[in-house]
Amino acid sequence: MAHVILASQSPRRKQLLKNLIETFDIIPSDADEAMPDGISPADCAAEIARRKVFDIKARFPESVIIGADTIVVLDNKILGKPRDTEDAFNMLSALSGNTHTVYTGLTVSFGDTTIVAAEATKVTFRTLTPDMIRRYIATGEPMDKAGAYGIQDKGALLVEKIDGDYFNVVGLPVCRLSKILSDIGISVL
Repeated sequence: MAHVILASQSPRRKQLLKNLIETFDIIPSDADEAMPDGISPADCAAEIARRKVFDIKARFPESVIIGADTIVVLDNKILGKPRDTEDAFNMLSALSGNTHTVYTGLTVSFGDTTIVAAEATKVTFRTLTPDMIRRYIATGEPMDKAGAYGIQDKGALLVEKIDGDYFNVVGLPVCRLSKILSDIGISVL
């Protein structure tokens, strides 16, 4: 199998990719992650994933490069990683009792082939009290995650239901990725 590189330092993406590919390297990208103006949230996530891949591909042109970027969108507003606990509180308060969309942009490049895609999952939060939000923030979990929560850990207690790929919300839509890898000739099953 070709040399595979994950262009991400996310421990969640690393763990999910291990379900598909036994051996790969992790090389975080230094690509610009500024949100492009004037495009849809799905296209925004896909563009940032594409940038990550091409940053690494410049150094490793013979490898399979996988990049992803996850964003949370509520009422057409992108909720990134919180700047501080107050920002996390405001994000979680806005998500409380509402449905938002999690987009993960996904790019895979190998040789002359590059596939860029985006996956969307609807997530509905239960109604949260200010005290619940503060206790969740006190765990430290929200501080490095888009939308200020992680569904795979204690953040699962905030989520009432999802419509779509659970792993997309975690940060890597593994079913979609397995199809893309298959399309470029990398068998994962």
